Amino acid sequence: MTINFIYKICPAGLWREAEVAGRFTGAPVDLADGYIHFSTAAQARETAARHFAGQDDLLLIAVDPARLGPALRFEPSRGGALFPHLYDVLELDLVAWVAPLPLGADGLHRFPENLT
Repeated sequence: MTINFIYKICPAGLWREAEVAGRFTGAPVDLADGYIHFSTAAQARETAARHFAGQDDLLLIAVDPARLGPALRFEPSRGGALFPHLYDVLELDLVAWVAPLPLGADGLHRFPENLT
């Protein structure tokens, strides 16, 4: 299985701070856990529903995992699924694209069509 991108769901204000700094050091949960949490395309919708339910003003950050080197590890979650974790800061020049992640009328986040 080829993974084209991994994804970080991030509040827009926190991402704006990263843009000013030139690097993303993580959200509070990332800092507490010691790594930056990412999701694969197959995991992103569940991550949004479970950890960002009802939250608006979010961004979806896409990163090519091949560019992250050995600091990226796929590790089992409590449910056993392997999730990508980055044990480093995310330098912004490694970001492929950023897109809004709005809430739909049904309360679910609207992901870009090209999520792979």
